[in-house]
Amino acid sequence: MSVSMRDLDPAFQGAGQKAGIEVWRIENFSPAPIPKSSIGKFFTGDSYIVLKTTALKTGALRHDIHYWLGKDTSQDEAGTAAVKTVELDAALGGRAVQYREVQGHETEKFLSYFKPCIIPQEGGIASGFKHVEAEEHITRLFVCRGKHVVHVKEVPFARSSLNHDDIYILDTKSKIFQFNGSNSSIQERAKALEVVQYIKDTYHDGTCEVATVEDGRLMADADSGEFWGFFGGFAPLPRKTANAEDTPDISDTKKLFCVEKGQANPVEGDTLKREMLDTNKCFILDCGLEVFVWMGRTTSLDDRKVASGAAEEMIRSSERPKSQMIRIIEGFETVPFRSKFDTWSQETNTTVSEDGRGRVAALLQRQGVNVRGLMKAAPPKEELQAFIDCTGNLQVWRVNGQEKILLQASDHSKFYSGDCYVFQYSYPGEEKEEVLIGTWFGKRSVEEERASAVSMASKMVESMKFVPAQARIYEGKEPVQFFVIMQSFIVFKGGISSGYKKYIEEKEVDDDTYNENGLALFRIQGSGPENMQAIQVDPVASSLNSSYCYILHNDSSVFTWIGNLATSTDQELVERQLDLIKPNLQTRAQKEGSESEQFWELLGGKTEYSSQKLTKEPESDAHLFSCTFTKDILKVTEIYNFTQDDLMTEDIFIVDCHSEIFVWVGQEVVPKNKLLALTIGEKFIEKDSLLEKLSPEAPIYVIMEGGEPSFFTRFFTSWDSSKSAMHGNSFQRKLRIVKNGGTPVADKPKRRTPASYGGRSASVPDKSQQRSRSMSFSPDRVRVRGRSPAFNALAATFENQNARNLSTPPPVVKKLYPRSVTPDSAKLAPKSSAIASRSALFEQLKTPPQEPLIPKSIKASTKKPESPVPESNSKGKEERKDNDKEEEKSMSTRIESLTIQEDAKEGVEDEEDLPAYPYERLKTTSPDPVTDIDVTRREAYLSSEEFKEKFGMTKEAFYKLPKWKQNKFKMAVQLF
Repeated sequence: MSVSMRDLDPAFQGAGQKAGIEVWRIENFSPAPIPKSSIGKFFTGDSYIVLKTTALKTGALRHDIHYWLGKDTSQDEAGTAAVKTVELDAALGGRAVQYREVQGHETEKFLSYFKPCIIPQEGGIASGFKHVEAEEHITRLFVCRGKHVVHVKEVPFARSSLNHDDIYILDTKSKIFQFNGSNSSIQERAKALEVVQYIKDTYHDGTCEVATVEDGRLMADADSGEFWGFFGGFAPLPRKTANAEDTPDISDTKKLFCVEKGQANPVEGDTLKREMLDTNKCFILDCGLEVFVWMGRTTSLDDRKVASGAAEEMIRSSERPKSQMIRIIEGFETVPFRSKFDTWSQETNTTVSEDGRGRVAALLQRQGVNVRGLMKAAPPKEELQAFIDCTGNLQVWRVNGQEKILLQASDHSKFYSGDCYVFQYSYPGEEKEEVLIGTWFGKRSVEEERASAVSMASKMVESMKFVPAQARIYEGKEPVQFFVIMQSFIVFKGGISSGYKKYIEEKEVDDDTYNENGLALFRIQGSGPENMQAIQVDPVASSLNSSYCYILHNDSSVFTWIGNLATSTDQELVERQLDLIKPNLQTRAQKEGSESEQFWELLGGKTEYSSQKLTKEPESDAHLFSCTFTKDILKVTEIYNFTQDDLMTEDIFIVDCHSEIFVWVGQEVVPKNKLLALTIGEKFIEKDSLLEKLSPEAPIYVIMEGGEPSFFTRFFTSWDSSKSAMHGNSFQRKLRIVKNGGTPVADKPKRRTPASYGGRSASVPDKSQQRSRSMSFSPDRVRVRGRSPAFNALAATFENQNARNLSTPPPVVKKLYPRSVTPDSAKLAPKSSAIASRSALFEQLKTPPQEPLIPKSIKASTKKPESPVPESNSKGKEERKDNDKEEEKSMSTRIESLTIQEDAKEGVEDEEDLPAYPYERLKTTSPDPVTDIDVTRREAYLSSEEFKEKFGMTKEAFYKLPKWKQNKFKMAVQLF
């Protein structure tokens, strides 16, 4: 499309350069920008152009253009708005989708920009219209329709306007009434309350009363009586009478027209195919309620204006005021448009359009216009974030037929590709202990064991009253949350479950299950020590990739292979994974291009291999869908510009970000539908509503209301957990918020929920006692390699608190070994001196002294003995209460002082009392190891000289550091 400066209106210069909404009003047949303070205010006599700019994850800016026509706007103004919209699209590079919006029949996408609603005011800029300046409040009646966005329309203030199907808002001088028709839904009533709040804030300065009136409630209710008094008293309402606006267009026919010389000529054909569209022409696709104008990429600006005019005339002549016109540029077709065609084979090609956008930017730049926003923005550099705490408790079971086998802590992250696993991860959330229960399916696992794993996980979730989040994960499609939980994840070939063994016997295939004394090749990948994987691949040269590092071993040799494109982080991860795969053998390092003959012999000879890094499914911008699932049929509705308030407690919603699918289930959803949540997620992937070719193996999460983890709430601009703590349905909750002045009031404070392990309930330790699982190997393993990474570099990093892992909150203390509730966890040596000190103190406190001192960490209830003489009046009781409060306050002060003193002493004094041993005897590989020591604090037994040599500081300085920083140092040094 050729563009000249005369084609671009000066009002559009600099438009669409950053995310947000921009609005122009047509004044004297030209667009005039309106101030931000007036955005959302529309007058019935005017026409407007609305530009919505969205910043995508790719760094690009997406534009949607709407032109809104008030019911009293002139035909000339409406025509000007339509033409100027095409010009604005040209100024933005010619790739925006353009929508025609008519007052009272706006698209949900348009209304989502101005939540909760728009209420057009009478008047306009054109001759014959004046903006109405209300000097005195006028009683008005509005009808509200819509479950996700609200269409608000003012109707005559009369009883005849009311019916049983809709919701009405009566706005009086001192009170706002919401009348709920008996046939209206809970969700519609809740959404209408948002309009009530808007009217209250906009027209009453947030000070008037709010009342709700239920259809059919008699005069005995005070609010009902007052409401009906405005209509002359209560009387039964007639049935709703159909009118022209309520009658939907029933035409489902699809007709394609080619626009030539201003005329729309029908295109013959039995079915609609992509090949019917010509890049040199414009077409109109008439679908009744929707009229699409498709504009070829090489068409001129004049051709596009003519095609838009032809579509306008088609709608006007057929008297279809509710029809929506959508204009689309070739290469940027919307999902609704593509879905109208029986075949759509061509992939989206944006290259030419990007070039056109660049030419427009260059043209404007020569005119001295700032065109920063017209050029494609650089993709934002995102740090890998898991949005989940990595210091929790992990349990893993391997599925063996119809049973599950609990794995030891040392095997938690060692999976086989032919098996299925169930895992339960409990971790500290922002307000309470959170639980994630999931299944992992190996690529070669059998269907019977997959079904068994899902059933086991679902029963675990159900037994915990649907509190935990649930995940379904396939090998090769693991999300970052999974890798952070596992931390040192290894996938072996083959399997050891009965299902896999039966499969290879029936299929008579070779069993290639991993043998630690056999030949094996592992590809090492990950972004850091808390997110690293070793994936076993075929031991042949073609499995290599220059972008990775590998471990190759047989029974007696171990090689590491470093690709030329591998990073220093990749090389560090190789060293760490060696400790897990082959800890007892010395390695021979191989650099790409200088390998030894023995290395190639083990791989069967040198062959060509790839150098391109493997990529996972990219996470796209999130989309929210409302779901209804009946008779195995899933219906979804997209909700645009969604917020937390769009999640209704009676419904099921899906957040689709392409790489992962989240199924959110409200608390008021019927139990049988809660059990179908995972099935709904699978049906959604199968349906592929956005036509984005979703992988059937994409991870699916089931999230229950009230237990939303941070890796779910991150998709919302803000999240208020107190809203899920409220009881009742959506309408009842929203009513309490509206009457409370817009602030949610929880029914009771949130409490930390005890996590359940292995079917038993256990109290959850305090966050300060959480241990880090970043080193998931057993403390008894043999280690023969040096520490990694370099101590000095890491020490400088640890001194900067802002450089910590973002998935771990600051208060959490990370310790060397995992805290896992498994049979082998009892083998760990008990803490010696620090625990003994606290235990002795606790024993002393069992016999309360005259001034009882109870440590803060011990929960106890002190019950005051009953007085033998009853109080004779309330004054005596009040004096007793005051005395109790003073005693509690004094006790709390002494307890706090004692706790601080004990914590300070524990850090240094306990270490000075410990015997010192040579470093060689403290190592796990020592031939003569020291016994009867606390293995979690080996460094405490070093002499002062050796301690300073290893840690770069004195013992006294080390133990004055916060506990979390001490453990950071210990994790970095890895001396033992």
